[in-house]
Amino acid sequence: MRGSPLAGDACVAPTSSIIITMSTLRITEIFYSLQGETSFVGLPTIFIRLTGCPLRCQYCDTEYAFKGGSLKSFEDIFTELDKINCKRVTVTGGEPLAQRACFELLTELCDKEYAVSLETSGAIDISKVDERVCTVMDLKTPASEESDKNKLENLAFIKKSDQIKFVICDRKDYEWSKEMISTHKLNDKCEILFSASHEELAPKDLAQWILDDNLKVRFQLQLHKVLWDDAKGR
Repeated sequence: MRGSPLAGDACVAPTSSIIITMSTLRITEIFYSLQGETSFVGLPTIFIRLTGCPLRCQYCDTEYAFKGGSLKSFEDIFTELDKINCKRVTVTGGEPLAQRACFELLTELCDKEYAVSLETSGAIDISKVDERVCTVMDLKTPASEESDKNKLENLAFIKKSDQIKFVICDRKDYEWSKEMISTHKLNDKCEILFSASHEELAPKDLAQWILDDNLKVRFQLQLHKVLWDDAKGR
């Protein structure tokens, strides 16, 4: 599916018998767990995982969200959220912004006084994301095999409260990431997250590189994988 269009719902392979309206989303899963990454790590969180993604990163751990899922109205989504006693929500994927209605969902979540974070690949325009949302945006490294999809124009819309994440596979990725931070003055924009690609780079090696270079970044492990391996819905 490489090179598939970024134009919203086309990435979710709708059928001719289904019309996806601006108040309907294709959802892979909604679940309650601990936040495994970002500065919110360890906090109980509801995750809304949208279906579909125009990228195919070689290390992707959520390929099951590329297709399938179930059509849910906003009413259905909020009915499920109301069953869980938690006001912190992460909207993720796949690539959630590949469905245009995601922007509307983010705003409605904020209006209902949820603390909202968005996990996005950085390949789709974030300029219309509600300012109340904490956007956690990837910059794809060369070893991801999708670095050509980075939409660097998005950096102009990053807020101090947002976070930029690098998933690092090897030393070349690490050096590339350092150069991106320097070239684009990312430390002046928001918090920077460095993760070692699972089973590709030893976390202790990445941690030592960060210390050796005195980088102003947050090193992170994926807590959910430490606790539950790659189990879905965790």
